[in-house]
Amino acid sequence: MIQAKDIMTKKVITVTENETLQDVLELLSRHRFGGLPVVDKEGKIIGIISVTDIVHYSEKIDVVPLINLSGWISPYADPSSLFYLRKGQDAMHATTVGEVMRRKFFTAKEDKPLNEIAALMKRRRINRVPIVDDEGKVVGIVTRSDLVQGITRL
Repeated sequence: MIQAKDIMTKKVITVTENETLQDVLELLSRHRFGGLPVVDKEGKIIGIISVTDIVHYSEKIDVVPLINLSGWISPYADPSSLFYLRKGQDAMHATTVGEVMRRKFFTAKEDKPLNEIAALMKRRRINRVPIVDDEGKVVGIVTRSDLVQGITRL
């Protein structure tokens, strides 16, 4: 039986609640992730932050969440659009992960069977499950792509 420890990514990139949304967006973009666990100073999970969370937040405050401005702006660009782009960039630098992260999240232990993780993801409509030890410290993460790779081993 394939378990979480057999398919999880062991080198988990995490963030803290004091980091900015801009920091998170850059990490997500660089690593092509959709979300990250949020941990405290002991490495215990306290939340999840995802692209979806950031998009919902940006919609609430009426901004466009940019990762980086290109440095080249068309002379035909609408000045009001540029204002909103800048406002979005400023908001991403000023907002912390703790203000946006989801504090309700689902985890699993290393011995959780693959089929149970898949069922959890489907039932809760989530794309990643942090794998934690007995103290709640993140030791891995199972994403939908990890599940697909695990299924190919069956």
